[in-house]
Amino acid sequence: MYEVCGEKELKVILALDPGDSISGVARKIDENRETIRRVVNRLEEAGYVAYDDGLHLVDQTLRDVGLEFLTAAATTLPPSISEAYVLPQFAGMEYAFTRIDAVYVWTRSGYQVARNPEDYPLFIAVRESDLDAWTAFFDRFGIPTAEERQAAEDLDGTIQVVLEPRSQIDAEMVNGRPVISLQETVSFAKEHYAHFQSALDMLGRMYDNVDSAAAYRMD
Repeated sequence: MYEVCGEKELKVILALDPGDSISGVARKIDENRETIRRVVNRLEEAGYVAYDDGLHLVDQTLRDVGLEFLTAAATTLPPSISEAYVLPQFAGMEYAFTRIDAVYVWTRSGYQVARNPEDYPLFIAVRESDLDAWTAFFDRFGIPTAEERQAAEDLDGTIQVVLEPRSQIDAEMVNGRPVISLQETVSFAKEHYAHFQSALDMLGRMYDNVDSAAAYRMD
């Protein structure tokens, strides 16, 4: 029983949605596929996970209990920046990275605009109807949320989440992370060209349907 209660097992239980593949779960939680394959095998042998046209939890209460444990642990050791990027996967609600983080995701972590580790905002689009639930979710981990970026001196921690409410979420998946469309991401980068010139050049090289940064300079 105890041998399958490690960190990666907990992350798989929390991130797993019905029908997920091993590769899909690995991408969600930023882990190596082969490592997660072994973890899933252990969970399956223990009877926690089953395969039926994709993976699923045998008992959904495992996820609830796992989340309770994680939130309790966060009171002792707050989430790191890398962990904060994974946390939304555990909320069970639709979302998509937007603004600065959409650029970060679409460049496959290749471009990261300067952000101070001591003052680090994450930008996430959520459904309007879920706004209060998202606030409550991040509050469990001691992470403040708002619809506009807050001044660092007004916060106790280093991480904050800027929630962008939308009537619906139309997310695309890039490396296991839901993100706003490439077209919208490019439009955002164009509006803030001074900060994202290099990112636009990178996106132009990565995707055939993205104009070069030079073209934007001429607009």
